[in-house]
Amino acid sequence: MSTMEFTSKFDLLSAVLHSFAYNLTKNIEDSKDLFQETAFRALSNREKFRTGTNFKAWCFTIMKNIFINNYRKKVKQNTIMDSTDNDYYINSGKNRVLNTAESNFMTEEIKSMVDGLDDGLRIPFVMHFQGFKYQEISEHLSLPLGTVKSRIFFARKELKNLLISQYNSLQEVREFSLANQ
Repeated sequence: MSTMEFTSKFDLLSAVLHSFAYNLTKNIEDSKDLFQETAFRALSNREKFRTGTNFKAWCFTIMKNIFINNYRKKVKQNTIMDSTDNDYYINSGKNRVLNTAESNFMTEEIKSMVDGLDDGLRIPFVMHFQGFKYQEISEHLSLPLGTVKSRIFFARKELKNLLISQYNSLQEVREFSLANQ
């Protein structure tokens, strides 16, 4: 195939190749770059095209392969290979003790608040907290599904109000003690 025939066939495919490049890249500028690279590779390797085979498929394959190669290069460039020693973890001290006293107190307070709820609210709420689905709770307690959902909602609401009242009063005590120091 002569250079003129090859170029004219490629020109006929240019619109289709442009749209295929855009479908691959989803970016106008990147699609133009991909098309240009494909045109260059196709023209520089025109002697490798066998007459009688599908020219369109040959060009699309070139474009697809260029896109895949560029994608793989970008992925490799974004991969960070850290060859430094992880001495930080070795020298950071093995014995670390976390002070969880405050969170333990809060957990106990919340448990006592949950225990203080009415059984009608507490039992569905605790079951839901333990991972039971609404339907399972409904079947276990022989209650309608809507009733189970509303009781869990009201339990949450009551707990929220208890927590707000508890910790707002606690905040007032802290502010009072700081003011009197």
